[in-house]
Amino acid sequence: MTSEPHWLVLMAILAMAAATYPMRAGGFWLMGHVPLTPRIRKILEASPGAVIVATIAPIIVREGVPAAVAILAGGTVMYLWRRDYFAMAIGMLAAAGVRALWF
Repeated sequence: MTSEPHWLVLMAILAMAAATYPMRAGGFWLMGHVPLTPRIRKILEASPGAVIVATIAPIIVREGVPAAVAILAGGTVMYLWRRDYFAMAIGMLAAAGVRALWF
């Protein structure tokens, strides 16, 4: 069994880091020069919610009801108890339960 040389893997990781770091650092630098008006502040406060919806919506569309129930159950547990692993387990159980009962 042959595999790629380890140096190629290391080079790929370094290339990704070299591309990622300037983008992130540049964003922080750029925002340092933007005046934080009330409108900009509201946009920045809404961004995390928009990212969550943009991440979750395609999953629900692709996977359907089991995914929606799992995300709702896991999100509810996170909201109430703030336990990551517990929320993940409840979400998986909810999806398995929906699949076992209806799909």
